[in-house]
Amino acid sequence: MLVALTVAVSVAALALAAWCGYAAYRDQPTKDWHFIGMAVVTVLALVQLIVGIVQLARGEEPADSSVIFVSYLIGALAAVPAAGFLSLAERTRWGSATVSAGAVLLAVLEVRLYDIWGG
Repeated sequence: MLVALTVAVSVAALALAAWCGYAAYRDQPTKDWHFIGMAVVTVLALVQLIVGIVQLARGEEPADSSVIFVSYLIGALAAVPAAGFLSLAERTRWGSATVSAGAVLLAVLEVRLYDIWGG
């Protein structure tokens, strides 16, 4: 697994969490700019999924099970979009808080992915 990509996804997710957390603090719902940030983080997670699958196809193996590794990759890809869809249903400050929580969840999943790969 590429450590630089894992760090990039984690940093982007934590930046999104701080940004949406600040919006929740200011009693604001998610706005278009937040959704652009979610798209950037999601694209990074998609790139990570593709890189992980390519590495598995090339014969590289994680320290733990490959099934667990792919499951975490898919969960990491789905974390921020799921929170984004929930924030559309909740057009108050709690929508921003939901995206913030989803981004923190993604950062935690990245740490676990690093551990599963054998970091």
